[in-house]
Amino acid sequence: MITRKTVRDKILGYLNHEITLAQLVDWAENALSEGALDLRDASLLAGVIARLGAADVEGFGLSWDDCYAFLARLGYKVEVVAA
Repeated sequence: MITRKTVRDKILGYLNHEITLAQLVDWAENALSEGALDLRDASLLAGVIARLGAADVEGFGLSWDDCYAFLARLGYKVEVVAA
């Protein structure tokens, strides 16, 4: 089941260079086709995941601001820490 935490972890994985944009897009496309979204948040999750799935399309892309906004919509407070 795909939850808010699942999507958060994928976005953070991308931002931390643990996965590539192509891997994030592939995951998002597969997640939507599987349809195993947490029913409590299905509309929210589908919207964010659909946008992640389009991140490789010219004119969409995926910026830091996009990721910040997605995480905020998912209910997470974003803080940047340099190590």
